[in-house]
Amino acid sequence: IRSPDMTKTTMTKSEQLLSINDHDFTMRPGFGGHTVEVGVDVQVESLDTISEVDMDFTMTLYIRHYWKDERLSFHSTTNKSMTFDGRLVKKIWVPDLFFVHSKKSFTHDTTTDNVMLRVYPDGKVLYSLRVTVTSMCSMDLSRFPLDTQTCSLEIESYAYTDDDLMLYWKKGNNSLSTDERISLSQFLIQEFHTTSKKSFYSSTGWYNRLYINFTLRRHIFFFLLQTYFPATLMVMLSWVSFWIDRRAVPARVPLGITTVLTMSTIITGVNASMPRVSYIKAVDIYLWVSFVFVFLSVIEYAAVNYLSTVQERKERKLRERLPCTCGMTHPGMMGSYSEDNVNNTGNYGGESMENGAAMQQRMMVHLDFEENDQITGHVGSSAYSSMWIDTHAIDKYSRVIFPGSYILFNIIYWSCYL
Repeated sequence: IRSPDMTKTTMTKSEQLLSINDHDFTMRPGFGGHTVEVGVDVQVESLDTISEVDMDFTMTLYIRHYWKDERLSFHSTTNKSMTFDGRLVKKIWVPDLFFVHSKKSFTHDTTTDNVMLRVYPDGKVLYSLRVTVTSMCSMDLSRFPLDTQTCSLEIESYAYTDDDLMLYWKKGNNSLSTDERISLSQFLIQEFHTTSKKSFYSSTGWYNRLYINFTLRRHIFFFLLQTYFPATLMVMLSWVSFWIDRRAVPARVPLGITTVLTMSTIITGVNASMPRVSYIKAVDIYLWVSFVFVFLSVIEYAAVNYLSTVQERKERKLRERLPCTCGMTHPGMMGSYSEDNVNNTGNYGGESMENGAAMQQRMMVHLDFEENDQITGHVGSSAYSSMWIDTHAIDKYSRVIFPGSYILFNIIYWSCYL
């Protein structure tokens, strides 16, 4: 008696019932005949991450396939289906679906392969598996962070054209279901919906393609706290220098430099977490306009300081050209002293205050201009007044122009992007 060959795999009762060895399952059902219709429905378990830097998203889903393979039909008195795990899947024909534009994907295998196969007596098959896929999403960040993004997960047969396999959504618009607990930290999920189209490849032909589309709107509150609010505060802080005495150089210069450096840090931090796109984003417009306002506040003080220096030089030249008028009296001396003392620009750092002699000399210059034009070389009091530049006026105008312009910019900005 010949001993049995132990190298051959013994068929299970289920395989015998399904006649696995009686058919060639490398061929699609109905090969050479009618097109195989494969219905699909999807349940989205989670939307894990959305990455602007990598331009992709990661999704975990249950994908289910429905088709009929008469080779798997079996006799059943109870008309009940049989359910199998992933071991039988490797021995029969299953649709060769793949995710178009996917970067990586995998089927979960803890604690065993998350694959289910259910066969009905008439040969209908349900094939389900749990997959996590990372797919490309082309994002338009021109309105970031006030943007809305639409991404798609595309499913298609790799080998079979539409002549051999027709891929369709099993239940139409109801073929896609999502978990109500799905949420993202930066996005609000507005909509999930399905579509289907045909794609053409010049070397192989036409294929049916299914789309899982979802629309995401970005939460703005996080960026208000981390970007917009700090930038606005830096701009407002730069305006404080308009209320500081123009002679207080150690107070105004460090304030301007600090706000400029802080704005540069904010801009660098935002760009470090974003892809290097070739267009301007909405947040770039806001930050760079804010940077310009801060920079102009520094330039404003440079203009004030320069005009003050020019004014003092002209005063000094006028005093040098006048003869000594010591001992002269004038009825309006006290009035002139009070007026000049208010408008005195003074010096900061080198000279603490004008001494009495210098102040008296300055009053004599003003009195001489009022007496006649011959002493000063035909320079009248009106000419002297026009030459006296009130640099305080620049700060006064800046206190109104800078806040008004920035408020106008904010009104235009938020009305355009919201």
